[in-house]
Amino acid sequence: MFLTLLLLGHTLISVAAIIAGIVVVADLLRGRDSGSMATVFLATALLTSATGFLFPFTVFLPSHGTAIVALVVLAATLPARYSFRLAGPWRAVYAGGAVASLFLLVFVAIAQVFAKVPSLRATAPTQSEPPFLITEGITLAIFVLLGVLAVRRFHPGAGRPA
Repeated sequence: MFLTLLLLGHTLISVAAIIAGIVVVADLLRGRDSGSMATVFLATALLTSATGFLFPFTVFLPSHGTAIVALVVLAATLPARYSFRLAGPWRAVYAGGAVASLFLLVFVAIAQVFAKVPSLRATAPTQSEPPFLITEGITLAIFVLLGVLAVRRFHPGAGRPA
């Protein structure tokens, strides 16, 4: 019962983080601050990475590595926004970190879809086959472009204050 509730909660938090992240990144690309939506995104991104470690495991999995990377990214992104208030280079740290955080959430979501959807699992049963690798590669390329654009375009003074 606990594991079922944990899985449901973790999944709902992850979906909320992705949706909020899309809004935040879209605002970054428009040069605007997302205000409270950024707080929702960063909090749910943090929660989804943290709750992943509550599942029982006996070996270190790629998802654990991804969660650790996500937490490291958030360890820079959160102070950039809340302690340093996007001043100077912290603006770029926040914009790049927000995009990277969303990428990591989407990266894991794609891996989960390939693992759980039978037709996709058949095309990449070990997630080392071309359909999976191409999908993740295209996703990475898109997010690198989004990250570069977000860093260039995000200027908090153009939108709502941080």
